[in-house]
Amino acid sequence: MREPSLAARLGAEFLGTFWLVFGGCGSAVLAAKFLTDDKIQLGIGFVGVAIAFGLIVMSGAFAFGHVSGGHFNPAVTIGLAVAKRFEWKGVLPYVVTQVVAASVGALLLFLIALGKTGTTAAAIQATGFASNGYGDHSPGKYGLVACLITEIVLTAIFLYIILGATDDRAPKGFAPIAIGLGLTAIHLVGIPVTNLSVNPARSLGTAWFAGGWALAQVWLFLVAPIIGGAIAGSTYAFITGANRPGVAQVDEGIANNPEIPQGQGVQQTAPGDVGIANNPEVR
Repeated sequence: MREPSLAARLGAEFLGTFWLVFGGCGSAVLAAKFLTDDKIQLGIGFVGVAIAFGLIVMSGAFAFGHVSGGHFNPAVTIGLAVAKRFEWKGVLPYVVTQVVAASVGALLLFLIALGKTGTTAAAIQATGFASNGYGDHSPGKYGLVACLITEIVLTAIFLYIILGATDDRAPKGFAPIAIGLGLTAIHLVGIPVTNLSVNPARSLGTAWFAGGWALAQVWLFLVAPIIGGAIAGSTYAFITGANRPGVAQVDEGIANNPEIPQGQGVQQTAPGDVGIANNPEVR
């Protein structure tokens, strides 16, 4: 099968990132808290939101990962590039597409939220619109340093899961499941601290519409996930014993592509072959 065109890969990234923000943040905005007239809570809460994000990433990876690699996240794209799993020339187009898709998803979610009787834009902004924050805007009132550490560490863990699940030594075809479950667990840990980002596009998408404090604090959720992704990308091969790109002796662990001829490095792998997709048959 021929390699998907850049337009096809960007289209897949757009759909996957849109689904992540619209569905994941939508679960927080529309379904996390839902009180009946008798004040009975029927909402899904933190646990439900965490599960929603995991299911959305898993479904998006299965649906679109074989086309684009299924990044849906600038920190993932940059982390994979640092790990030599993705070509640097593709980083900017992917990141721009992810940010645009996240913004479109958040816009449509904002319009739906406005459709509730008696709701105003100011009222939605007052709730934070699922934005990430620290200090007074952290769900658990955690300070800046705690939130910075949380986002760096959890993003690094997320990238380690992605890199490990798509390692050519890992069982084939199960990567989206591992990554979806991993993202669920990460959200269970991080939602009380920062409302959890680990994704600069997701953070920026909702911050546009929350305005005010969300835009003032979004810098942390742009910087910290990229740092975490870069840490994982630069250390995964060393920690796990995977062969580093350019070393010809053994090609195991370079990427999710066991059909690379012996003696050839990861440079032969197409940009869309590696990431969440875990589909070595795509060429």
